[in-house]
Amino acid sequence: MKPTPSSLCVFCGSRFGTDPAGREVARGLGELLARKGIALVYGGGGVGLMGLVANAALKAGGRVVGIIPRFLLQREAGHPALSETVVVETMHERKLQMFERSDAFVVLPGGIGTLEELFEVLSWRTLGLHTKPIVIVDQGGYWQPLAALLRGVVEGGFAERRHLDHVAFVSDFEEILPAIAAMPREVGPEPRLDRV
Repeated sequence: MKPTPSSLCVFCGSRFGTDPAGREVARGLGELLARKGIALVYGGGGVGLMGLVANAALKAGGRVVGIIPRFLLQREAGHPALSETVVVETMHERKLQMFERSDAFVVLPGGIGTLEELFEVLSWRTLGLHTKPIVIVDQGGYWQPLAALLRGVVEGGFAERRHLDHVAFVSDFEEILPAIAAMPREVGPEPRLDRV
């Protein structure tokens, strides 16, 4: 069993989504992180699922670090009561800070921004730039099309089969920490390239 991460980055929606169960997953994750003494690192908003995760962690006595670009402070209604708020200038800086401050990544239901954040850390993982675990909470089957897409990328010859091991799909927030502990941490061989 690998040690529990000291900080965990959560990517999730700035909206609630249509499935009310997603809200309970967000709240449950925030409470779990606080209970385990794991700092929450996230996008700094006080809205949607991201706001619910942050509020639940704070209410349970956890540490919450929000990283938000200046231009999104008004649009996303930046959270006013975090343990630490880091204001950056660009989305690129935001993602880099989130990456650098986190030992692992968890993805809850979300939209285009959530997908973009996930694919960046997953891409870096397949390139061997880090070995941090990535766990996707497939609440209610929301991420099944993504799982099928990733399998299709491998079956289509555009990624190695071992790249599927860089991300774990779980169905409930209680499975996140065991999944993180079980994930492989080695970089692996250089990916095969098709030279022309």
